Amino acid sequence: MTTTTAVPCRDAVRRSYLLCPPTYFAVEYAINPWMDPSGPVDTGAALRQWQTLRDTLRELGHQVETLPPRPRLPDMVFAANGASVVDGRVLVARFRHPERAPEAAAHRTWFRRAGYRPMAAQLPNEGQGDFLPVGGRVLAGSGPRTSAAAHREAEAALGRRVVSLRLTDPRYYHLDTALAVLSEDQVMYYPAAFTPESNRTLHALFPRAILATDQDAAVLGLNAISDGRHVLLTEAAHGLAARLHAEGFVPIGVRLPELLKAGGGPKCCALELHQAPRERP
Repeated sequence: MTTTTAVPCRDAVRRSYLLCPPTYFAVEYAINPWMDPSGPVDTGAALRQWQTLRDTLRELGHQVETLPPRPRLPDMVFAANGASVVDGRVLVARFRHPERAPEAAAHRTWFRRAGYRPMAAQLPNEGQGDFLPVGGRVLAGSGPRTSAAAHREAEAALGRRVVSLRLTDPRYYHLDTALAVLSEDQVMYYPAAFTPESNRTLHALFPRAILATDQDAAVLGLNAISDGRHVLLTEAAHGLAARLHAEGFVPIGVRLPELLKAGGGPKCCALELHQAPRERP
């Protein structure tokens, strides 16, 4: 995949992200269909791939903060799962699986030290893995990780209307593996990952959305980061890259094959710090 100059109709918005280096990354357990604890993992390669993602975000003009990794928490690299941040409000995740539960405390500590007032979720949710702000609302996934009841809790905590979407395929265990927000009025998603009712909801909200093929979804092509113009996605998602270019976006291919062994891609690694409107640069 190559980066090509897009039609000059899309504007990038400078954003802030929280990333956590994969210092202790490993696949030590299986909590999604992508994970195989018997397979080899190269932590050094994972760190180099992560550094390329971080450096690319910085080169695009975005601010990148760092969450210190903690031993015995191999999935902390997937920082997007640790909290939801909307207009400066923070709802810290309550992880479904005990293997990841201690990550919430690390996120809560970071946000407090950074000057936020984080709220602790009482119901299972996994942060921006399942809560994606777009167009004045929050798209919320329910399925293997986040409960439908947690959507109402998030609506109250984050101060935005929540639109519930039901995930049906265990391979797409978080909303951000089946849907990516591209801009305030555009998304891309994989219809087969959702119930018929959720597909009707998405079509009504985004009638011109980019629809992913089976092939692009299967390489986690939808686990992407967009600043409204540039879209960072796995370089193996060739079909999505072509569609993005045709829609005026600039696709940028990235390689995270080590992290894919745990079912993670670019968006899993980047928790966007959605600031209050008055605070945006």
